[in-house]
Amino acid sequence: MNYQHKDITILKETVLPGESKTINMEIAKLHTMTKLKIPIIVERSKVPGPTVLFTAGLHGDEINGTEIVRQLIIQKINKPKSGTVICIPIINVFGFVNKTREFPDGRDLNRVFPGSKMGSLASRFAYYLLKEIIPHVDYAIDFHAGGASRFNTAQIRIIPDNKELKDLADVFHAPFTLYSKNISGSFRNSCHKLGVKMLLFEGGKSNDFNDEITLQGVEGAKRILHHFDMLNGRKKTHIPEDKSIYINKSSWIRAKYSGMFHGHTKVGRYVERGDLLATISDPYGKIEHRLKAPNSGYIINVNDAPIVYQGDAIYHISTSLSNE
Repeated sequence: MNYQHKDITILKETVLPGESKTINMEIAKLHTMTKLKIPIIVERSKVPGPTVLFTAGLHGDEINGTEIVRQLIIQKINKPKSGTVICIPIINVFGFVNKTREFPDGRDLNRVFPGSKMGSLASRFAYYLLKEIIPHVDYAIDFHAGGASRFNTAQIRIIPDNKELKDLADVFHAPFTLYSKNISGSFRNSCHKLGVKMLLFEGGKSNDFNDEITLQGVEGAKRILHHFDMLNGRKKTHIPEDKSIYINKSSWIRAKYSGMFHGHTKVGRYVERGDLLATISDPYGKIEHRLKAPNSGYIINVNDAPIVYQGDAIYHISTSLSNE
């Protein structure tokens, strides 16, 4: 594809080819009247190329994604030899400050897109993201983590039957790729409708850092930039020997009892039907329930909480693999 240089103007600030600029997005204040700035870090090459967006912190407590984007910046991976790289390490800065998933208005930002200029606080943020930034973007990777003490193995999520996204997932080369439909009101769904090709990365858990997850995210991002001939020549990347495992369908295994949770299965492991996954016990040493795998498959999410209640999601297991 032949890319032509075009002006990039965000919130009335223009970034020309060859320029670097941090643009502060200020849409609202705290109830104390304190301003909260969302830095949008734009790096442009003088050589034409695509625009790639890296975002994290859509949920304020998913800080491992923020660390991945921070690493892209501190290692200068975001300085492209062609095209443009835009980084937003924290979208929901309100949640990041409070270490919570939601916006102060109680809304999940990832369910209010495309938003509204005159809507709720979360809705206004969604509106300005789509209005000011997404029109400049060709490709995006949005970094997430598991919530509620549930640890996700490194994985890419894409919609089914989309060859270009499948090809990009191949390039990113996460250990697992899940086919999942776009959710109404999500950032990914709105980007899809606007023609932006987005990969959604899941890895780690909320309010936690994991070095392996960070490395998987950074290396995948480097492979994407290398694919578009944007990666600085001084930066090296490699393709893992193991192929990415594509999962068509998956399901949650839920606790049948409340109690103390003792997991015996590591995330990413393949289990056979009937394998012991965990035990759930009372705190008095009288009762212990054994939890077994209902089917053979890969464990792509585990619950790290020491206490569970009946009905809690404790394991996410693949039920159908793709031959791709």
